[in-house]
Amino acid sequence: MAQKPSIPKGTRDFSPAEMAKRNYIFDTIRDVFRLYGFKQIETPAMENLSTLMGKYGEEGDKLLFKILNSGDFLSKADRNLIDAGDCVKLTSQLCEKGLRYDLTVPFARYVVQHRNEIQFPFKRFQIQPVWRADRPQKGRYREFYQCDADIIGSDSLINEIELLQLIDEVFSRLKINITIKLNNRKILAGIAELIGAPEKIIDITVAIDKIDKIGIENVNAELRERGLSDEAIATLQPILAIDGSIEERVNKLQEVLASSETGMLGVAELREVINGVEALGLRACLDLDVSLARGLNYYTGTILEVKAQDVQIGSITGGGRYDNLTGVFGLDNVSGVGISFGADRIYDVLNTLDLYPAETSSATTVMFTNFGTAEAAASLKMAKQLRAAGISAEVYPESSKMKKQMGYADALNVPFVAIVGETELAENKLMLKEMATGNQQLLSIEQAIDFLANYGK
Repeated sequence: MAQKPSIPKGTRDFSPAEMAKRNYIFDTIRDVFRLYGFKQIETPAMENLSTLMGKYGEEGDKLLFKILNSGDFLSKADRNLIDAGDCVKLTSQLCEKGLRYDLTVPFARYVVQHRNEIQFPFKRFQIQPVWRADRPQKGRYREFYQCDADIIGSDSLINEIELLQLIDEVFSRLKINITIKLNNRKILAGIAELIGAPEKIIDITVAIDKIDKIGIENVNAELRERGLSDEAIATLQPILAIDGSIEERVNKLQEVLASSETGMLGVAELREVINGVEALGLRACLDLDVSLARGLNYYTGTILEVKAQDVQIGSITGGGRYDNLTGVFGLDNVSGVGISFGADRIYDVLNTLDLYPAETSSATTVMFTNFGTAEAAASLKMAKQLRAAGISAEVYPESSKMKKQMGYADALNVPFVAIVGETELAENKLMLKEMATGNQQLLSIEQAIDFLANYGK
């Protein structure tokens, strides 16, 4: 007996109904990207490992999917390493390529490679899948889509303000209540200086970024494992516990970090972004989270995460300012800032809250019945006229019993059925039935187009 087929853990199939919902998300995000002046690009699913490695920190490197070289990939491998089972060193000999971990690093590579073709500041968006060799769990997948928008070639904090407005617009259209959490990596660098551990900035950010997931006690334990002294950890605690309104927290940070030039610069940037957003107005809830670190090494300024208020799930959008990313590819002094929507988590949130518009459940607006050769020919002609008017239509392919045809339309949530029988054929009309109410009306094709085009308006 043949083994039942399956797919790798952390990946998913999507049915036509599910794809209709996912496309609603992609189309909404894409429309807002374009509304804000972003232009679309795409990059390959695989990149050279030299492009990817070292850009996401030690933990990120471990989560990269590596691709074995083609052909006899063992022929050039060091046999001593094979016998010793040294996987880390073997990887560089067996694998030259990897699946992209995110869209930001490939974008930085794209900018450097195509810099003579790009007009700066360059505003791009990208909607493509990424892969991470993570442990699959609720809300965390090995293959998932990201929807990125980045502005590169500009230091202005107007870009951060615009991106926060863009985020607000997307989730307002999707009807998801959100909290946008803000911080600044310069503030975190200033905190590291304040507690006497500036060289431990990476260790500190990687650890405190997990407070929401594992709690402060486990974070403190990890900080000790990473070499921070008990005194430094104790000094860190009241800073992470700063509370009050956003303005009060910013003021407290300014007092705490007064001795750190870097920290004060971070506070000034944070204040400018918050003031700019509040001046424009925001439907989302804005929050300052000192523990927010975004554990990716390339962030250098503003950092942000978006949480859904009504569903327990990880961040559904994240991003920040990166000043040095293109420098590793040979293009220095090009600052950028970007955000990434987690489409798969947004999909899970919308499913949980059942927030999809009714029309996303069907790709077809009108299904024509089929009662024979002449009737089918007339239906095909009318369906073509509907499509020309921008109304989706299909013709049932077989001349079957009415019950079967209506059952098909009902199962696919088709809102209207057009019945063309002998009587309708003789009058060159159709009987349009609304499936939800059962109401029927005899119409010419011109009348049907006018009715459907204005239905629900």
